[in-house]
Amino acid sequence: MSLEILGISVLWLFLFGYVVVASIDFGAGFFNAYSVMVGKDRILANVIKRYLSPVWEITNVFLVFFFVGIVGFFPQSAYYYGTILLVPVSISLILIAIRGSYYAFESYSSKGIHIGYTLMYGITGLFIPASLSIVLTISEGGFVKIVNEVPHLQIAKLFTSPLTWSIVLLSIVAVLYISAVFLTWYGERAQDEHASNLMRKYALGWSLPLVISVVGVMVALKGHVPEHYENMLNLWWLFAISGVLFFITLILLFKKKKYGIAVFLMVAQFGFAFFGYGISHYPYLLYPYLSVYDSFTNETMAVALVIAFIGGLVLLIPSLYLVMKWFVFDRDYACGKRNHHV
Repeated sequence: MSLEILGISVLWLFLFGYVVVASIDFGAGFFNAYSVMVGKDRILANVIKRYLSPVWEITNVFLVFFFVGIVGFFPQSAYYYGTILLVPVSISLILIAIRGSYYAFESYSSKGIHIGYTLMYGITGLFIPASLSIVLTISEGGFVKIVNEVPHLQIAKLFTSPLTWSIVLLSIVAVLYISAVFLTWYGERAQDEHASNLMRKYALGWSLPLVISVVGVMVALKGHVPEHYENMLNLWWLFAISGVLFFITLILLFKKKKYGIAVFLMVAQFGFAFFGYGISHYPYLLYPYLSVYDSFTNETMAVALVIAFIGGLVLLIPSLYLVMKWFVFDRDYACGKRNHHV
């Protein structure tokens, strides 16, 4: 395996970790806000807050690793994306900061639930993946023009493209589906049957929009980048496995059985689809200007980064494991018998 493939594979793995963990976090915030608005907070609020409380601080660790790695492994990506993503990424960072602030206000306020804080926390949780997903659209090509060797983003063309809005829609629907499936299991583990049943209904409800949004992305991709579409068809077996796992997950949810296995299958489902998409897009970081080969760092730097990332994983994975074991997956904590501050 070449260093280029190793580098992009490590980064894609970190990005997938962020997609899964952040989706659960973002979706939980939205469902919490929605439950408050429709008067169902007595059913969902306790379960969702017990999940969010120990986890929300560590969600962005994966994103930080990815951004540091993409610039380290592929320095030219900073030149191309640094200018064209100034506005979209700035919006995302502002939303992340706002979201964290509102969560802190809501969690540590002595006045109980503040509808405004809760609503803003939930809404920003959907805007963040929507704004970040624009990066995937831009990477497909056709939205960047090089003028005097300087990349310029064609904003009007970007925001009038069906591909942009199909990917934005998919990102939002996927967040809600991933979070609903996970919280269905977490509600069961917390021995809260009402919360688990309600989240199960949400998960089943968002499954059809997920299928529709996936089809929408494929149709838009075929019209915008036929080459990438053909590459995805060549990897049909990866997406077929993803589809099978999706339907098995739905069967388990429908029969109210083995929610833990359903969560595992759901993560695997998105894993096959996510890596299938990444492989089909290889080797381009920004089609057709930037590939992993013509923008890769020198060998010494690459080796140092690989070692640093392995070291980061050695520290990050045990830390996440302990957080999950002591809080998220601990039955006493999930049932509300123990506070995460203890």
